[in-house]
Amino acid sequence: MSHFAAAVVRSSDRWAATELDLAGAADVEDVADRLRDVDPDADLSLLFVEAEDAYLVILRLDQGEDLRVFGSDSAFAEESRIGSLLLGDIEEPALEIDAVAAEDDADGAATPADPDVDPVGDPELLADLKVPAAKLLELCSREGLLPSDVTSEVCGVLGCVDEVDELRAA
Repeated sequence: MSHFAAAVVRSSDRWAATELDLAGAADVEDVADRLRDVDPDADLSLLFVEAEDAYLVILRLDQGEDLRVFGSDSAFAEESRIGSLLLGDIEEPALEIDAVAAEDDADGAATPADPDVDPVGDPELLADLKVPAAKLLELCSREGLLPSDVTSEVCGVLGCVDEVDELRAA
């Protein structure tokens, strides 16, 4: 299964991005160590892993500590080694997409959700960065939106979309 892994790190209010090689990683902690090595002094480190135009996993480290993980769909853990490596230890489901859709309905801005999507992990991992759980879940469940589109939307909010776009173009 092909994938793209973009490490995005922030130090002193500057973002930098680099592609991260996940080949040979033993477990999610090994991936976290590789993310730490990108910039050991980073205030914030994020890893966006996109696979097969179907799955997105986001990892977050604050000052190299407190690993948090979100996956757009639990099926990724069953369908690939990388998915299993990143999401295999996550037992708790993310907030229910149906609940998010109900909130959208109440606001009058309902978005059709893919009923087959089963997000897992911590959907709040970007809430302090102006991407609340409801928005992340809505993006991941929106039919027709690719993982690369979700990454671009999130990175646009964070202010690092140019850095990630440069990685894609390389």
